[in-house]
Amino acid sequence: MAEWLRPRHMNEALQLLAELPAEQYQIISGGTDVMVAQQLSAPRDIAVWLDLSAIPELKTVEVTTEGIRIGAGVTLSVLRRHPEVQKHWPMLAASAAVTGAAPIQNRATLGGNLCNASPAADNAPVLLAYAAHLEIAGPNGTRLLPYEQFHLGYRQTALAAHELLQAIHIPYLPAGSRAYYRKVGTRAAQAIAKVGIAAWIHFDAGQGIIAARFGLASVAATPCLLPRVSHYLEGNHLKDVRESTIREKVSSDIRPVDDIRSTAEYRLEVTSRLVWEAIHDAH
Repeated sequence: MAEWLRPRHMNEALQLLAELPAEQYQIISGGTDVMVAQQLSAPRDIAVWLDLSAIPELKTVEVTTEGIRIGAGVTLSVLRRHPEVQKHWPMLAASAAVTGAAPIQNRATLGGNLCNASPAADNAPVLLAYAAHLEIAGPNGTRLLPYEQFHLGYRQTALAAHELLQAIHIPYLPAGSRAYYRKVGTRAAQAIAKVGIAAWIHFDAGQGIIAARFGLASVAATPCLLPRVSHYLEGNHLKDVRESTIREKVSSDIRPVDDIRSTAEYRLEVTSRLVWEAIHDAH
């Protein structure tokens, strides 16, 4: 029978983790994805469950002069209602609000949503757009990793053996930035995204685009950015941006996948339309 360990602080969790064979343990926080996977897929032979839900350091939200630090164990229901998140990082509040139903949001954690590494994760495009960094703790100390480097392949992350995601850092956006978030699914609520997009665009006073950044989910094996789209927009004037060029750049940036929820053709078309909409709605 599997052993269930519930450390009370980070040092204890890391100490326990260092003593466990990498292939025999499963880390669990809210458990909303892990427990479902155990029921729907061939169950893994897990010797030890490492439950992080009792660690207070993982449940803090700290706003600083540089941005916000969110503990990996903070639930989505906390984020969707947090006044500072709503004010300064509204896309995160929006993505948290559409991740499952209210009971899921009460248990699901931001760190768990990222470490589950689903290419359709609702919060992933937001953190890509916001240029978030991940605070990762391990036996050799703590390191900061740009979130865009976290996903290495389908369900694969940059977490090394015996490392834990400890917190997510999000900087403030420049003054004059505008944000856009959209999730496209089969129905209006509680759907896995066919396409998820988050964008922020920094305009100058004359409608020139100073900077732009786009995060996408559910269009590839991992959440991804649109670097060619961003490069095309930056330094351009809104009136000079062409929809045909946006489509061309999107096609260069992504190679959408066909799966049970949608087709590559649909995803490419919808992504192009959403990027165009984001540019104009944000303005």
